[in-house]
Amino acid sequence: MLQVKEVHTIKEIKQFVDFQYSLYKGDSYWVPPIKSDEIKQLNPGKNPAFKFCDTKFWTAWKDNKCVGRIGAIINHEYNKKTGEKRGRFSRVEFIDDKEISSELFKVAENWLKEKGMDKVHGPLGFTNLDNQGLLIEGFDYLPSIASVYHKQYYHDHIEKMGYQKENDWIEFRLTLGEKAQKKAMRGAGLIKKRYGFDVIKFNSTAELREYVQPMFKILNEAFQELPYVTRFNDEMIELYAEKYFKVLNPKYVTIIKKDKQVIAFLVGVPSLSKAMQKANGKLFPFGFYHIMQAMKHPKVIDLLLTGVIPEYHRWFLVHSSWFMVFGL
Repeated sequence: MLQVKEVHTIKEIKQFVDFQYSLYKGDSYWVPPIKSDEIKQLNPGKNPAFKFCDTKFWTAWKDNKCVGRIGAIINHEYNKKTGEKRGRFSRVEFIDDKEISSELFKVAENWLKEKGMDKVHGPLGFTNLDNQGLLIEGFDYLPSIASVYHKQYYHDHIEKMGYQKENDWIEFRLTLGEKAQKKAMRGAGLIKKRYGFDVIKFNSTAELREYVQPMFKILNEAFQELPYVTRFNDEMIELYAEKYFKVLNPKYVTIIKKDKQVIAFLVGVPSLSKAMQKANGKLFPFGFYHIMQAMKHPKVIDLLLTGVIPEYHRWFLVHSSWFMVFGL
């Protein structure tokens, strides 16, 4: 008999988090997140997003075994911004059984309806820096730590429940030959010289600290027209700074200034996907070692985050700053 249970206790939160590890066990393309980070995200005492979001989480059980999970989120800041009454389904995972997926969505949708929501979209998290979107192509590529990976059958299950595509998000992989690199770097150098841009590079994460607030200020300005975005307050900034500073190599962070004002930034990180697979959700005893090793000698860089203040979008700073990462 199928049961859908609401998550309340720490034990139940851990069961919610653990389900994805059993579901994707042996899948060579799944990149396990750090369990402690996932648990912290679901803890109202640790995640300040609970101050402007209403949430519920559920797990599905059959024959005393967890077979699925789903979350429902109402981001009141987003609804205030858009003037809509939208709820989000979040962190959904399930085995290939339409009864299970149907019951999970039914419970989440009913709760959102009870809270006055008239539309549901997802998968989305608390904010746009949480994992979001549904993978429908590229199942034979190893994702970055900021990307999502899903079972191929999710698309069919979710569409059969009446959901339709709202937006396309596309991830690109760029490989440049020597000739293309030289051309791009010449262009970046010309832009830098002609328009008086100052490029700031870093030797330590401590040096980066003073730029955390300016970077998120740019995100708040530049991302407002993008879908699903809400502004980051000081508490949210601290949360994400703490999360990402653990995996930053300052060598791959670039700040660009114009007349002493920060106008753009780019954060690249060495690809940690294979290291995260070796860690399998745990930093200790060996997970941290695998991550640190991956950060020392990367062959692939993942573009984690970039922002340009709106009035400088036309200067193509995103393209220029990328090549400045490599020492221009």
